[in-house]
Amino acid sequence: MKKKTLKFLHTMASCGMVGALAGHMAVLASGPAETAAEFAARREVIATLANYILFPSVGIILVSGLLSFAAHPPFQKARWSIYKLLLGLGVFEGSVALIQTKANYGVKVAAQVLAGTAPLEAYAAGLSKEWALLWALMALCVANIVLGVWRPRFERRQKAADKQEPQNADKPQEKSQPAT
Repeated sequence: MKKKTLKFLHTMASCGMVGALAGHMAVLASGPAETAAEFAARREVIATLANYILFPSVGIILVSGLLSFAAHPPFQKARWSIYKLLLGLGVFEGSVALIQTKANYGVKVAAQVLAGTAPLEAYAAGLSKEWALLWALMALCVANIVLGVWRPRFERRQKAADKQEPQNADKPQEKSQPAT
């Protein structure tokens, strides 16, 4: 694949992922469900966002990012891209293992609430953890986007220090006079 195609896929999938997380947050922010049917409907929307937007977006992000890293040798030498790769693996783990699992678990709890085998408050205990996870994942996504756009040169300080050492080695050292 061409570099521009990979970049386009990576960027569009990133938009999809952030959009799915924002949608998840919007559903949660709409307030507590007053009825079991409302609770079930909200959890179904969250599961749909996770299964049809978030999960495919994460897959495309991961594959296009890895292919870009492999196909473009300068990315392999740039520290920002290595940090982005490591953060991307964290995003993958967080979104697939935690968000998607939590979304699908929410649908099961909603079914139990509808059936009357669990109280409506059954899922409220995990809601604060869900918010924390969403904010943490959103922060990782934003950090990845910033690294991809800004592309900081983390090695500048080291190069500057390396350049100063040879210059100082060429200068004769002055002998200091003992204090009298």
